[in-house]
Amino acid sequence: MDNRSDVLLELNGVETWYGPLRALSDVSFTVTDGSIKVILGNNGAGKSTLLNTILGVLEGQPKSGKISFRGTRIDRMATERIVRAGISYVPEGRRIFGELTVRENLKVGAYIQTNRFAARQALDRVYGFFPLLAERQSQAAGTLSGGEQQMLAIGRALMNGPRVLLLDEPSLGLAPILVRQVFDIISQIRDEGVTVLLVEQNARMALAVADEGLVLDSGELVAAGSASDLVDNAEVEELYMGASSLPTDRESRHEVDPE
Repeated sequence: MDNRSDVLLELNGVETWYGPLRALSDVSFTVTDGSIKVILGNNGAGKSTLLNTILGVLEGQPKSGKISFRGTRIDRMATERIVRAGISYVPEGRRIFGELTVRENLKVGAYIQTNRFAARQALDRVYGFFPLLAERQSQAAGTLSGGEQQMLAIGRALMNGPRVLLLDEPSLGLAPILVRQVFDIISQIRDEGVTVLLVEQNARMALAVADEGLVLDSGELVAAGSASDLVDNAEVEELYMGASSLPTDRESRHEVDPE
């Protein structure tokens, strides 16, 4: 059971609709401070909808239920206020500004920073996570490789100094060696105090770094628990991830070879 003082983000009975279609049905869970929680499920399960609902980008949603962040209800807040409260989002597909330089993209990400010293600290921190971005800070972002653009998208989201980072499919389209690097960085981000809520198709890597996870199916929460519990759940493995995507019983979360 969660220690209530450690709960950073909480969803209670959340329902999201697209017109007459219910995309999320009675979704309830908590995210504890300093953790990585992964959301798993097949395509169309409602994973991205869940992140968009938390961030408040779907007008009039959730239709019912409650979302709280650090004890304050946010489900009727404007997205900008939610970001200012401490939640940043890296959408699927990166969505960087290709015509701007790497540094300019990062400065755009710091739009809520009003203190120049804090903005400089944030930039130095991002360059610490991603030294390659420091090397290419004057390069047009659109000329970066897919993996480099993903690093830039994550770095841009970190510029606001969030307490919670929402990540949507960060490994999508990346080569295996870059997938490993991205997940190593996600672990480092958590270790430096940023809580991560992660949507990911690569169940093997996601469960290797996550503390907890949940599984969505057609907008309903069908399984939840520690990452090790989900790895050992044969039904979850067969129905939602596929046998080849999960570590074997002999592999620990920290010894998984993703290749």
